[in-house]
Amino acid sequence: MSEINLEIGKQIRNFRKSRKLTLDELSALICKSKSTISKYEKGEISVDIETLYEIADALQVHVEQLLYCRPNQAVLAARDSNPAFFAGCSRFFSYLFDGRNNKLMRCVFDVLSETSDQNYKIMMYMNFKDYEHYRICENTYWGYIEHYDAITNIQLTNQDTPMEKASAQILASYLDSDTKWGLFNGFSSRPMMPIATKMLFSKTRLKEDADLARQLKISREDIRLLKFYNMLSVL
Repeated sequence: MSEINLEIGKQIRNFRKSRKLTLDELSALICKSKSTISKYEKGEISVDIETLYEIADALQVHVEQLLYCRPNQAVLAARDSNPAFFAGCSRFFSYLFDGRNNKLMRCVFDVLSETSDQNYKIMMYMNFKDYEHYRICENTYWGYIEHYDAITNIQLTNQDTPMEKASAQILASYLDSDTKWGLFNGFSSRPMMPIATKMLFSKTRLKEDADLARQLKISREDIRLLKFYNMLSVL
């Protein structure tokens, strides 16, 4: 068994389970036998490209979500014009605080491929139980990360609800640091309403403690600036 077959098989099984599909149901959807699907999931046989797309369609995910992405597979290039904060990253993390249930929400961004100079296709996984299975999450977004002179812009579309859009803006990403503050905005489905909130970006996982929650909550200074500018800003 190859490492790639095993990892792709795990992804197929994880998404099948999260969609509450049995082996029989998935085999019927892609016209493959139950035993063949089982061998795919165990990594005993390779999945051909056409079948992989059929499985992705049946599971209602992007085909990239089934692929095994080694850490160095897609990396934000370290160019002179590339923002220092993201240079060399193939994966990064972000956090926000949800006041509705009084808890931290964690996100993982996977860099999938370069589409043009300084623009990359990405996948964002939001609100998952553990980092080992972060692709099994409450909301999955796909989109693009774009770099400009003074700002990095992330445009996102919800995997399950394509009409639901979101975006994040990160100021001064050309300056290197361990973390960067950004503004995340989009639509919430609990209840349905437009939202905008602080989001902290990091090249590494952060300790999820009371101090991190305090930083992510809207502070008195945030409210002062909101009143001063008459808009929510993150500096």
